[in-house]
Amino acid sequence: MSISVRVPLLTAAAAATAVLFAPVPAAAVPLGPHAGICEAGKPAALVRVNGFKSRTGLVTVKLYRSNASFLEKGAYIRKVEVPVNRSGPIDVCVPVPGNGDYALSVRHEVKGKKSSADGGGFSGNPSVSFLDVVLKRKPSLNKVTFTVDGSPRVVPVTLKYISGGSVRTASS
Repeated sequence: MSISVRVPLLTAAAAATAVLFAPVPAAAVPLGPHAGICEAGKPAALVRVNGFKSRTGLVTVKLYRSNASFLEKGAYIRKVEVPVNRSGPIDVCVPVPGNGDYALSVRHEVKGKKSSADGGGFSGNPSVSFLDVVLKRKPSLNKVTFTVDGSPRVVPVTLKYISGGSVRTASS
């Protein structure tokens, strides 16, 4: 009787182990010219972009120091562009100059050039209104700041698109 009790437990343990050590999905492979930095475990932002409206165009990630120059023209310290060509989230590796506090913006140029169909987002996924976009208001640094300390930091960003006069995620 004890054997019949142990077999289901072993099966459950084996299943749990298989889930823990399952292969990483293809979207988890970092993209961009600096992918090797994230793969090597060096300081970087591993930007996990999701919520795509379409699977065309280009994603541009801009990294800023977390200070008053966030989103100022030309103030970014690194810019990485990758094509949108797969399903699921896209991981973009953005190296940082060292440990510290950063913020980032992401833009999805659906047609590969700026258009009204484009989407965007920020680290921390702050709430953004249509009026914020029109008036070019910056999100709060408290909401967009993340810290990198010695290894890649996963930074999820959900893209939002302007639709019918409001800002929405692609799934809404």
